[in-house]
Amino acid sequence: MNQLIFLLVVKLEQASLYYKEMTMDLVKEIIMFKDENIEQIRKEAQAAADKAQSDGLAQGREDAYCGFGWVEVQVPRTNSKEAKALEKMGFKKSYRPRRMDMWKPGHYNGQSMTIHELGADAYAEVLRNYGFKAYGHSRAD
Repeated sequence: MNQLIFLLVVKLEQASLYYKEMTMDLVKEIIMFKDENIEQIRKEAQAAADKAQSDGLAQGREDAYCGFGWVEVQVPRTNSKEAKALEKMGFKKSYRPRRMDMWKPGHYNGQSMTIHELGADAYAEVLRNYGFKAYGHSRAD
């Protein structure tokens, strides 16, 4: 009996998560994918990346590691509405399936991998706040 109750609770939680994701997708389609909202999200993310990079430079976090930073966003398809919205923000289709990438978010033009990481993480955090599956990444050169 306890196992049955446990299984029911697990199924309800899974169904709840499923409906929550469906609701978020619907909200994205209705509200977020309008051009003016896409531009607002882009500006907010860009400002967050620039601030994170400026703060990192002011704190002396520019180190000797040369490298790159980028933001990757998982999408259902690279021709979905979500992917098209990301393209309007400056993202490009990745070489990996179901992924959009933006290299070098922020206006920092140096080579410090740490500063690029800070910008990528800040940009991704803003996108996550809007329901995107976004992650900041980096690689040493």
